[in-house]
Amino acid sequence: MHRRGFAVDYRQFRWSKLNDESFRHLKLLLFWPIYGIFFYFVEKLYMPARYYPMHCALDDLIPFCELFLIPYLAWFLCIAGMLLYTLLYDIRAFRRFMHFIILTYSVTIVIYLIFPTCQQLRPAAFPRDNLLTQMVGNFYSFDTNTNVCPSIHVLGALGVMFAGWDARRLRKPLWRVVFAATAVLICLSTVFLKQHSVIDVLAAMPLALIAYAVCYRPLRHRRRRARREIA
Repeated sequence: MHRRGFAVDYRQFRWSKLNDESFRHLKLLLFWPIYGIFFYFVEKLYMPARYYPMHCALDDLIPFCELFLIPYLAWFLCIAGMLLYTLLYDIRAFRRFMHFIILTYSVTIVIYLIFPTCQQLRPAAFPRDNLLTQMVGNFYSFDTNTNVCPSIHVLGALGVMFAGWDARRLRKPLWRVVFAATAVLICLSTVFLKQHSVIDVLAAMPLALIAYAVCYRPLRHRRRRARREIA
């Protein structure tokens, strides 16, 4: 443990030390620009013969609510915040978080290529005129309605929740409730803002659970064995 409880003293980092035990985890961050390139490709350059609309009866029962823009945008802060927190304080949790993100996001990009989807749920006119609806309108203008199933927003929210539950300093009941409630609000925001169909949310769940089993379950088994050996 380093100064102020930091897991690693990043002041000692040099590019020549990237393969050292203390810093090799930083290579996992290379996934983000690679993912950005592939996401840009499927969003802007890839032109499939058709997109499959995602829609179910429950979508028509969910009203548009601009207040959900707050948790929807909070998703970006949650991802960045968990990356920064685990980088500073819990490298093992950082690695597992990144493994979860790499697995789920990579599978999602492949699904987008094989099964291109879209949604046609956005309101033609907002029921209210206020700052939040204006912000949603601006968001609609540059965010396409394609490549929606499964929802990356949902996968990222669940990834942050699992990472929060996994981080050593955050393994307390209150924090578990906070991370779970935040994940639920973010998932709800995707359908109340008409960014996703309920189908997109449900499709993300099994992928997240499979990734959780791959990235986190082996660790839980090792912890149980260690506790039994101590007892």
